[in-house]
Amino acid sequence: MAKTKTTYVCSNCGVEAAKWVGKCPSCGEWNSFVEELVRKDTSANKVFIPGLQTSPAKPQLIHEIETTQESRIDTSCGEFNRVLGGGLVPGSLVLIGGEPGIGKSTLVLQVVLNMLGKRTLYVSGEESPSQLKLRAERLKMQNDSCFILSETSLEQIFVQIQNVKPELVIVDSIQTMSTETADSSPGSITQIRECAASFLRYAKESNVAVIIIGHITKDGAIAGPKILEHIVDTVLQFEGDQHHMYRILRSIKNRFGSTSELGIFEMRQEGLREVVNPSELLLSEDHTGLSGVAISATIEGVRPFLIEVQALVSTAAYGTPMRSATGFDIRRMNMLLAVLEKRAGFKLAQKDVFLNIAGGLKVNDTAIDLAVMVAILSSNFDLAIEKQIAMAGEVGLSGEIRPINRIEQRLAEAEKLGFKKILVPFANLKSANLSSKKIEIIGVKKVEEAFRFLFKNNS
Repeated sequence: MAKTKTTYVCSNCGVEAAKWVGKCPSCGEWNSFVEELVRKDTSANKVFIPGLQTSPAKPQLIHEIETTQESRIDTSCGEFNRVLGGGLVPGSLVLIGGEPGIGKSTLVLQVVLNMLGKRTLYVSGEESPSQLKLRAERLKMQNDSCFILSETSLEQIFVQIQNVKPELVIVDSIQTMSTETADSSPGSITQIRECAASFLRYAKESNVAVIIIGHITKDGAIAGPKILEHIVDTVLQFEGDQHHMYRILRSIKNRFGSTSELGIFEMRQEGLREVVNPSELLLSEDHTGLSGVAISATIEGVRPFLIEVQALVSTAAYGTPMRSATGFDIRRMNMLLAVLEKRAGFKLAQKDVFLNIAGGLKVNDTAIDLAVMVAILSSNFDLAIEKQIAMAGEVGLSGEIRPINRIEQRLAEAEKLGFKKILVPFANLKSANLSSKKIEIIGVKKVEEAFRFLFKNNS
């Protein structure tokens, strides 16, 4: 029997040390080392995967390597395909993370049940087969080629994979899996690393796509060592507020596509529904006559859509003003407030400012700056903005409206939704092809020009 020894492993990067240290010498994290038991016999630490070749690989010249243009696997879910870059790549390892109860298992099971004719093995370490059957009945889906396996032993999973010979493998979740080659408990750093490496080897040598679901920490990062995110091909983050109906699937890492894509879903009783046109849902409320609301044309990935920016400005009740932002960077909001005071002369230092992006979305596009400032001023003076006006523009520290990218797509989305006017940076008027647009385009150079145009009838 192989002897065991005690080692200390960094929970952030996975580096090992003979004794506990306060600061990791590799990644610099403090108090990240945890104690684990490992076997000294390293020859037995490699998991045997039935059916795979065991001969060592040989070096080849790059021009001698034969390549085949393999078509991607269609998941029958447009939003899921969009985030992956066109579908699942055979032999790829995809990691999906998200908050507990956000709908990771529901999303994956729904995608699997939609893939009719594809032999799929769904390995669950958290739920029994009867529980998965109840979820499938709630989703009102049937699939005669989906196999369910409730197992946590890695060796037994590969035995069943050899028997079923699936075209797609789902692992829910990687934190519940364990291998006999490591003596630590399931969910530990060693177990996660060894199990993920085994699934990676299986995916590459068998050319079968593998999707693994992972837990996240309280800080929102994928649980386990950082090496877990390094070895997989794609890392997807499923996020959203459990109290809101919208869910967003973001691509954090993608070796086969863009990382700027996102998919939007709506959580319903019967499962997740794809949101093909998010602008119509995000602008469903009628805000005619209401102050503190501005519509911005933003872009996430390659998808343009219009969102509603809400602001509330009130006198600070306890002397110290509050600053709060939901779905927007609070530091950027503070910067825009400083620009309003320094460049435009609006005194908001003694007032509470609350900002919200409607629909529970998180927006990183800097073109939303102009809408944020307009919504804040609209609430401060209690002046409503005309309903048929949209805007897009990045605000600089000097109060100038800086040019933004892909202006034609933003204009087309605003025009499609029936907006009559849109405020854009003046510099974009020269570079964009605006001759075919029916929407009235107003170019502005400074924030004062935008305020003067929007509030001229109310002053």
